[in-house]
Amino acid sequence: MKPIGVGIIGPGAWASISHIPVIAASPAFELRAVSTSRRSSAEVAAAKYGVPGYDDHRRLLADPRVDVVVVAVQVTQHFELISAALEAGKTVYSEWPLANGLAEAERLAELARRAGVRTVVGLQGRFAPEVQHAADLVRDGYVGEVLGTTLVGSGMVWGGEVASRSQAYWFDNANGATPLASAALHALDPLHFVLGEFDTVAANLVVGRKEATVTEDGGRIPVTVPDQVALIGTLTSGAAASVFYRGGASRGDNFRWEINGTDGDLVLTSDWGNMQVAQLTLAGGRGADTTVTTIDVPASYSDGIPTGLAQTPARSIARLYAQLARDLADDTRTVPDFEHALNRHRLIDAVERASRTGVAQSLK
Repeated sequence: MKPIGVGIIGPGAWASISHIPVIAASPAFELRAVSTSRRSSAEVAAAKYGVPGYDDHRRLLADPRVDVVVVAVQVTQHFELISAALEAGKTVYSEWPLANGLAEAERLAELARRAGVRTVVGLQGRFAPEVQHAADLVRDGYVGEVLGTTLVGSGMVWGGEVASRSQAYWFDNANGATPLASAALHALDPLHFVLGEFDTVAANLVVGRKEATVTEDGGRIPVTVPDQVALIGTLTSGAAASVFYRGGASRGDNFRWEINGTDGDLVLTSDWGNMQVAQLTLAGGRGADTTVTTIDVPASYSDGIPTGLAQTPARSIARLYAQLARDLADDTRTVPDFEHALNRHRLIDAVERASRTGVAQSLK
């Protein structure tokens, strides 16, 4: 089968350590074009990756060698670029969040339905080998009946400092790149993959830090994103769930997720709080065990991860791309798509309403 041609809108910092190395290592995909908003950066990217570089996304969309369009830019630009890609009839892979708010997500999902094209959303945390093994262990009864789950993590950004003015948009709630929509949701999606969806959820969203320092010039910027995210709810299984995400990093644990059942416990941990790119450790204990011990994850759960990417932030994305290649070959639809993303945006909206009103929200 011929490689699937990929064009990337926004081949910058994130795409350069995730999408691009995965595509380069995959026999199923081939990078065909990149697009930026400036001629100078387009020329630099073109020279670096050996593909055409456009300074207008419409030229990339018109390139007949591009089958899949990856949108890897700031959330505030997603709606315009994704809409254009859908109109061009391309398969669209959007980084998460799909959109800046529920209304935009609803419109993009509807445009995708009308266009009748495949879509992908970058919720790759569920593809981590440790997460998928944990899902199978829960399904096979390792913990017995799930009683509850507790997840605590750090957003790593949204702390007291930010490196540059170009990154300051993270701290403005109007831009949609919030601790809830980004770091917390990237962890909630795997939680739901393993344990099922929320039935009801209550929440408290707090703006803890009111200002942050821009390291490059020492200036101060206002913080309007809630950087303390607390959720509590009940899953459709009846299990209790508690999730807390903090902005910045902790001197203690930056990621710990426990799954507690009638017969055993599973624990996933990492030094890095953004679990969609973290190197995770899975541990468990059951029966007469008095503590948890590391569980070796069978090699089969790493299928699709090239050897050189196994210890990098790209490993879960590699598994997502591998599954996308199978979907395209078999005409199946198993990767998270815009409909899935819309449901996640509805969860975000429910959490925000719960915090604003003080009333638990139903997700039915």
